Amino acid sequence: MTKAEIVSEVAKATGIEKVTVQTVFEAAMESIKGSIVKGEPVYLRGFGSFIIKHRAKKTARNITKKTTITIPAHDIPAFKPSKAFVAELQK
Repeated sequence: MTKAEIVSEVAKATGIEKVTVQTVFEAAMESIKGSIVKGEPVYLRGFGSFIIKHRAKKTARNITKKTTITIPAHDIPAFKPSKAFVAELQK
């Protein structure tokens, strides 16, 4: 499902214009991204959490050049679904 499809569904379900729904949806996404960039997790009850996971430094192999490379430690965004969400998927 794309962002445009989500906007269309919400507009149809609520009766609000697509332009308004799109503006609100994009503002919500920017707010979530902003919180994650600041290092603050975002909790959406009944849906899940957007969190930051830390990846430690590690060594890897470039098999085409037969060399060892070092991948530095870094943070990545991650999504952890809520128990209620996982339970719905299990049905």
